[in-house]
Amino acid sequence: MSLCLFASTGLDQQAGAASGHFTLSKGESVWFVLGDHMMSRPEDSAILAQIEATTQEWRTWQSQSTYKGRWREQVLRSALTLKLLTSARHGSIAAAATFSLPEAEGSERNWDYRATWIRDASFTVYAFMRLGFIDEAEHFNQWVGQRVVASDRKCPLRIMYSLDGSVTADERKLTHLIGYADSQPVRIGNAAHTQTQLDIFGELLDSVYLSNKYGSAISHDGWRHVRGIVDYVLEHWHEPDAGIWEMRSEPRHFLHSRVMCWVAIDRAIRLANKRSLPAPLVAWAEARDEIVDDVWNNFRHPEYGYFVRERGGTELDAALLMMPLVRFVSSTDPVWLKTLDAIGEQLCDDGLVYRYRGADSLDGDEGAFTTCTFWYAECLARAGRLDDARMIMAKGVVYANHLGLFAEEVDIRGLPLGNFPQALSHLAFISAAYFLDRRLDPAYQPNWQP
Repeated sequence: MSLCLFASTGLDQQAGAASGHFTLSKGESVWFVLGDHMMSRPEDSAILAQIEATTQEWRTWQSQSTYKGRWREQVLRSALTLKLLTSARHGSIAAAATFSLPEAEGSERNWDYRATWIRDASFTVYAFMRLGFIDEAEHFNQWVGQRVVASDRKCPLRIMYSLDGSVTADERKLTHLIGYADSQPVRIGNAAHTQTQLDIFGELLDSVYLSNKYGSAISHDGWRHVRGIVDYVLEHWHEPDAGIWEMRSEPRHFLHSRVMCWVAIDRAIRLANKRSLPAPLVAWAEARDEIVDDVWNNFRHPEYGYFVRERGGTELDAALLMMPLVRFVSSTDPVWLKTLDAIGEQLCDDGLVYRYRGADSLDGDEGAFTTCTFWYAECLARAGRLDDARMIMAKGVVYANHLGLFAEEVDIRGLPLGNFPQALSHLAFISAAYFLDRRLDPAYQPNWQP
């Protein structure tokens, strides 16, 4: 691959190429052309015409959106970002286009996000469908469906896949690279692809349910595989796992994982009833209720009564914010409101939300997690605390860059951390903006169906 430098009017191409740098004044421009061989200098008009055609294509795509509410420009920028992270060939969406941009500068918190996480499935389907981009939602759902069909009984699903659906590359360190801001090691591949993360089954079946509710009906073979996934959840929901944050320590009993196992069974029951599909509904309902009892009895703070991160613990986790978003608990339940208050007191800093506090076996302190900030805003809105929700949204939006792109995290200076742009950050923002816009409508009527 060669790099060709072409200069437009007012710039000395040879001088700039020879010196390795150049200065642009107002009205001047430079073209960088990547190609397999040296090529002749294109006319400026030809390149400008291509830029104009590309711009028009994006405007045409964006015009399909049905979203007319608040934060519309930022919402559409987020949709455009998700589209750019989408594989046109496969329909999958990369978690980010980058690798080893650190979550804490100078530390080992460097991961490769150039893969598709099953966890993002329901968020992706929801975001695209709610904004009117039905083709993208259907294409992504087809990709997810292919992963389900290709799975086996022992391990019905991996937590992540390469964009083409193959196994994610094993993690390795590039020791010859210094890393961004001297943050080492630089990693490619991701060792988390071998972890057990039970929550992914809830996110997956939530996306299947949403796709059936707003799109095409599930096939006979597809339903057979869904039943296999539910059987797996019934056998394993009570076991410890690595959790949503992919802890590289001993497996633990995380509340978020329990809740999402509940979601997996609940959505399968709803889908069976909606489509009159064959299923052992009594056994499924009993297991679903058993998970509910387990959560309420074993995942509460012993003194204050709010929900906690893991069984028998006292620490909080911003992943608890998913509880009302997936309808496990009412957004105005007294115990949930205690939990929401505790998260605001212990995990928030000037409107930004951290995933958790305390050590996690890795060096360095990470920043506030952008996704969690928008989950928090949506939870506030669902609890009827609209002024607080609008404030958190306003603060969260400020941390996008001038192109409307959100990073994975934000440091104490307000600067981006982690891989960028982060799909999950944009998905959470779209969800929060969509709900809060509806909630602020004077004619709003609550709809309790997920």
